[in-house]
Amino acid sequence: MEEKSFRWTYLLGSDGTNMAGLSVLVVGGGGREHAICIGLSQSESVSEIHCAPGNAGTSKIATNHNFSEVADLIHLAFQLDVDFVVAGPEAPLCEGLSDLLAKMDIPCFGPVASLARLEGSKLHAKQVMEANNVPTAKFHVLSKDSDIDAALDDFSGNPWVIKRDVLAGGKGVVVTEDRSEAEEFIKQSISTDGSVLLEDFLPGEEASMLVVMDGSGYVCLPASQDHKREFEGDKGRNTGGMGAYAPAPVYTQSVHEKTVERIVEPMHNYLSSRKVPYRGVLYCGLMIDNKGDPYVVEFNVRFGDPECQITLPLIKSDLGKMLHAAANDQLESVNVEFSDKHAVTVVLAAENYPGAVEKGRQIHNIPQDSDDGWVNHAGTKISEGVLVSNGGRVLSCTGLGDSLQEAANIAYSIIDKIELSGSHYRRDIGHKAL
Repeated sequence: MEEKSFRWTYLLGSDGTNMAGLSVLVVGGGGREHAICIGLSQSESVSEIHCAPGNAGTSKIATNHNFSEVADLIHLAFQLDVDFVVAGPEAPLCEGLSDLLAKMDIPCFGPVASLARLEGSKLHAKQVMEANNVPTAKFHVLSKDSDIDAALDDFSGNPWVIKRDVLAGGKGVVVTEDRSEAEEFIKQSISTDGSVLLEDFLPGEEASMLVVMDGSGYVCLPASQDHKREFEGDKGRNTGGMGAYAPAPVYTQSVHEKTVERIVEPMHNYLSSRKVPYRGVLYCGLMIDNKGDPYVVEFNVRFGDPECQITLPLIKSDLGKMLHAAANDQLESVNVEFSDKHAVTVVLAAENYPGAVEKGRQIHNIPQDSDDGWVNHAGTKISEGVLVSNGGRVLSCTGLGDSLQEAANIAYSIIDKIELSGSHYRRDIGHKAL
């Protein structure tokens, strides 16, 4: 690690100017990773980008490598002799990606496995919040010997919130007013996982706060809101996210001050004091009540998707420098500046998403990217020289404007032109603010 730290100082020079380019490996293959690659491609500090496994979009600005297993990723990072690794999804982090890279003296933007448990275990996250007085919903841990009826009675009068205590890819939560549905999901989760969390319902409006942090300090990125339901008006099935916008007006200066004081500071104090400090981004899923008080709904240990697509474009300063500094506990020495623009991204989903989808459908008429509007590839690949779908959320169209309305207009002007048989998208992204 000493050699890496020395090299970082050398790369920036004594006056902070860039003297050579960093090489980076981005892990993942979705819209989030394409957004990270775009940001790194615009960074003066970065000269070489690799992505594993990547997608059709990352292939235009990075070298794709068809690997996704942690052991293969470690070998790849070593063979490429990259200066650092940026972890996109949570699963490799929970499997020890950062820990294993450390043994190879390769810095990683992404926490070690013991700290990635903040996302890997909902119960662990709750226990950490309780120990650090971070505001969150009351909860019960239920197992096969628990009185389920009594627990449901405790939180009656509102929808019940049930969370599996496993890594479930964003699909381990049920919010329902149907008592029989709640009871069934609790019993099913106990039988598969051994236990399950039943939480008190938090009323209010959601927002996402992404905090880049390391042992030296932290940086709060612009707050955003995403839309999880598949249809307009936030109706239909829950998805991984159908669109997002930033900054979110509900996240006022007053809410920000409370969030920093009650959530960010206590969590950073805790995470930076570990034997290996937290190095990466802490996603704080917030619920803001009618008094403007923020509560934590969940923690994730990576950039959100599609939140990443609309927060990274609002960073004016060098993204590569910030991520590399955080991977080396030098974030405090980096000045991060933000744009006063607004960003909106709209997801183009495959037919029947979030259910089972058919892959391999051709995608036509993707407009040329510009400075204020572009396409983030997610579930795409090149097959026999043709761009085809390769997942449920196929791509997202992102607009950048002086107002939220302008950004939305740009995003929709792009997505309206794209042709993909059976695809669908929401036409009201940003409606809570607009």
